[in-house]
Amino acid sequence: MTEPAGAAVLRHDWRADEVQALFALPFADLIYRAQSAHRAHFDANEVQLSTLMSIKTGACPEDCAYCPQSVRFDTGLEREALLPLEQVRDAAQRARAAGATRFCMGAAWRSPKDRDLEKVIDMVQAVKDEGLETCVTLGMLKARQAEKLKAAGLDYYNHNLDTSPEYYQGIITTRTYEDRLDTLGHVRDAGIKVCCGGIVGMGETPLDRAELLCQLANLPEHPQSVPINNLVQVEGTPLHGVDPIDELDFVRTIAVAKIMMPASYVRLSAGREKMSEATQTLCFLAGANSIFYGDQLLTTSNPAHLKDLALLDKLGMKPEASPKYSDIEAGQAPSAAAAPQGCRHAAATAGAS
Repeated sequence: MTEPAGAAVLRHDWRADEVQALFALPFADLIYRAQSAHRAHFDANEVQLSTLMSIKTGACPEDCAYCPQSVRFDTGLEREALLPLEQVRDAAQRARAAGATRFCMGAAWRSPKDRDLEKVIDMVQAVKDEGLETCVTLGMLKARQAEKLKAAGLDYYNHNLDTSPEYYQGIITTRTYEDRLDTLGHVRDAGIKVCCGGIVGMGETPLDRAELLCQLANLPEHPQSVPINNLVQVEGTPLHGVDPIDELDFVRTIAVAKIMMPASYVRLSAGREKMSEATQTLCFLAGANSIFYGDQLLTTSNPAHLKDLALLDKLGMKPEASPKYSDIEAGQAPSAAAAPQGCRHAAATAGAS
């Protein structure tokens, strides 16, 4: 698909001050710009439905301050071994029957062992046999592991940046920001579509949100899917009790993400259970066009799928029937870039020139 007439050029050189200026727009102007960008690439009345299943739960050695699956925090979560293949196949069949078009599988690993990766590959192939797009999130990947997943037919790999580089060190100490960028590079190089976003409501500043979106949009290719998570606070994790993000600030984050990455799916992910129908509607108006669909989101609850369908029907919206993302950026990405130019660095460079 060629770029729609009148659509904005997809950029990879955003500066933090530009992103902050978007956040500062009057709300109506921001929503108008986001909706216009969205309509240039998508049907504004369709929403892509994804289902997320935890295929291996708990006992993760990482110390992500938001995560109940970390072995370092006492959250009462029961550990579970890697699920058997048939249980995953059955779940994929139910997801397809309920209207999902993408099936995502998450495992609480720092990085997968090769023997476990082979079992996940069997799951990927089983899910694809059910006619669903496939996505996995398994932690950090080596280049050869990404290539194996691509050969198995994996469509998407999820690996979030979580927050800005500056705030990141206060959230996670067991893996670096560069580690995350390296995994994203391996995924892109293997030809797998990237699902990459972040989490808001972790006590970050508005500048941190701008920096996160800057990092995402300045990747060599925009992630084809951008999940925006609203922190689900879990007792026992270090972030339990942090002040939540204002709902309209969350909507603004969705809108700015859509303006910066208009050809990407922007997904309402964690935290949707506590959002009112009005807030979710504003998010759709701001360009969100993908949701996690079903009763469970890894280890936290999610709105029941019938409730989701009722809201879409009330809004005159419908589930997307088939994938519509086009590799519109092919050939546009900087050939030598392996990581995004930092927003503060970009701003300083622009000022110096």
